[in-house]
Amino acid sequence: MPYTAHDTSTVLPALPALSAQAERLIELGVHGIAGLSADEIRTFAAEADGEGALLAVHHEIAPASALAPLLRRDGKPGFVVVDMPDVDEFTPCAVELPDAPLYVVTGVDRGDHMGNWSPEEALPALTKDDRTPLLLTEGIHWVLQEPAVLERNRCFMTIGSRLRKTNGSLDARTPAIWISNGTGRDGRERLNAPKVGWCWWNNRHTWLGFASTTGRRS
Repeated sequence: MPYTAHDTSTVLPALPALSAQAERLIELGVHGIAGLSADEIRTFAAEADGEGALLAVHHEIAPASALAPLLRRDGKPGFVVVDMPDVDEFTPCAVELPDAPLYVVTGVDRGDHMGNWSPEEALPALTKDDRTPLLLTEGIHWVLQEPAVLERNRCFMTIGSRLRKTNGSLDARTPAIWISNGTGRDGRERLNAPKVGWCWWNNRHTWLGFASTTGRRS
């Protein structure tokens, strides 16, 4: 299955300027979660070269478990599925991150055209096109800045984050961000809420693309 970057039938909203993204993170209290000052985030955004890029906070200081509840859809907060208590142990796998608390993610794509691919099929196609999959925390940052990128039947996986077991092998779960149907252990009160969950490495889902980037820089 050949991969063509940005081959999607949906035009996604453009990301705000980095300065506006900084203010959004400050408004949500992400700087406090990360142990940064508001001025640090504002200064980085003012000095960074990143038109059209996503402002991200390093996963080690702003983990997914702390960011997910900040998501909102239909007035409902985001959540992590109950069978993913180890969500913060899903760390970068074959992804080079800047050694800095703040960085920008360029050329973000939701990968709609890769719906009904498995993670096992998607990863080599992304790599061949010189793209890398988003981390889970980067995907959450994207939805925090542009909630409209999370749509029913057009959600996405973030397979740049993987859990490595004590024996060195990779856990078969792969993280994703989608919208709850309010069924099962989610609870009816979470209908339409943003949801951080997982899918199996070899499974396909028609409604999940594979979010990716052209690069990261501090």
